Amino acid sequence: MTDRIRHPHFRSKLMPADQAAAQIMPGMTVGMSGFTGAGYPKEVPAALASRMEQAHARGSDFKLRLLTGASTAPELDGELAKAGGIDFRLPYQSDPELRARINQGKIEYMDIHLGQVAQYAWFGFLGKIDMAVIEVSAVLDDGRLIPSTSVGNNKTWLDLADKVIVEVNAEQPDGLDGMHDIYYGTALPPHRKPIPLVKPGDRIGEPYLRLDPSKIMGVVETRAPDRLGRFAPTDETSRRIAGHLVEFFRHEIRQGRLGEHLLPLQSGVGNIANAVLLGLRDGGFEGLTAFTEVIQDGMLDLIRTNTILAASATALSLSPEGIQQFVGNLEHYRRRIVLRPQEISNHAELIRRLGCIAINGMVEADIYGNINSTHVAGTSIINGIGGSGDFARSGFLSCFVTPSTAKDGAISCITPMVSHTDHTEHDVSIIVTEQGLADLRGLSPKQRARLIIDNCAHPSYRPLLQDYFLRACHQSGGKHTPHVLSEALAWHQRYLTRGRMVV
Repeated sequence: MTDRIRHPHFRSKLMPADQAAAQIMPGMTVGMSGFTGAGYPKEVPAALASRMEQAHARGSDFKLRLLTGASTAPELDGELAKAGGIDFRLPYQSDPELRARINQGKIEYMDIHLGQVAQYAWFGFLGKIDMAVIEVSAVLDDGRLIPSTSVGNNKTWLDLADKVIVEVNAEQPDGLDGMHDIYYGTALPPHRKPIPLVKPGDRIGEPYLRLDPSKIMGVVETRAPDRLGRFAPTDETSRRIAGHLVEFFRHEIRQGRLGEHLLPLQSGVGNIANAVLLGLRDGGFEGLTAFTEVIQDGMLDLIRTNTILAASATALSLSPEGIQQFVGNLEHYRRRIVLRPQEISNHAELIRRLGCIAINGMVEADIYGNINSTHVAGTSIINGIGGSGDFARSGFLSCFVTPSTAKDGAISCITPMVSHTDHTEHDVSIIVTEQGLADLRGLSPKQRARLIIDNCAHPSYRPLLQDYFLRACHQSGGKHTPHVLSEALAWHQRYLTRGRMVV
């Protein structure tokens, strides 16, 4: 791997993963790379988990405070959680082992907007960062680092950590060189200046990460792909949701509120988001742009066909087939994709300036437009808020999508009151299910309730929601946001006790 590690000081620090992991001590705060299953370290976490298990077998405690960009993979989050080695974790996560231990109360978890993590670290809110473990694709002659398939919070961890372990992954494509844009112009208040980005494809930084050589405690060679799932075929429900949104965009163009090239798109992770993107292509849209967090297979396909001409993100979260397509057309994608730190990809100032159209999934919405993105029955975390709040609050349009029911109809995703609120009614423009679309702009709470029930609720739940709303209006005497508080969360309670929201 000499061609991947070109700086002599880095080569002098080469060591096996277990030797590198031996430098991570109990109680440390460790920042690791990784964003939505891309660009996470592949070898050191497993070696670290083995050390933790050995320590626990001796009766010693060995836990870390773990900070990342977003979710990682079983080789990182899963292994460390299984070993009982995580005391505290932020921000977004999606690993089943980690999630189970969070909901069992064995791991403290802080859910936080992804755009806030770096500044929280710089403000000192997260304490001292002892160690960073960062995957890169190569080290240049002058010691600068070619980032991997994600940037995430890597710049912040490298800058703030006392010590650094670098994993150089030869499996990552050589062609990543030049695709990144690392901006070093941010500053702490009150000395901040406007970030000079006015179009999604603008380059305002440099292609490489900087690292003080004195911090390097070890360099580990790896050769392993990102472990990401395959892109699921679009089902009928997703196609119907996509169809409603595409027709809505056409309506907005006819009304003069959107141009034919729309505005920069932000698309959350998941099959529905991918279906919406493919619906835009099939609907004849072209000349689009994206300012988002993650490029998945659906967006990659739009870039391949020139439906999207420029896309800014912080990670490439691609299926094995998507990776093959990416590697096979690298020069095409290099001209159109820019990968940035998530403090830029999720920056509220830039989202507001560019006027992003945000499309994100949800767990449930209530009849007044409040959104639960993160919890089951108000108590059990699923994954986290991710970047949806960054875009919902600051975007031009804030769209939330979901099937109208879940668990084979046992759950209505439109409820009298959400069991947990991530996005208030004030930050939600559009709600879409396969049943239809509710445009909530310019409406009062009672007007929103009628529209959401009529357009988005499943027919089997619609009469019950209408009955609840009418009785709430009557009992409240016309209050601004009518509720029957004794019943507002009764649907969730029935699901917990009987297995269905309505029996």
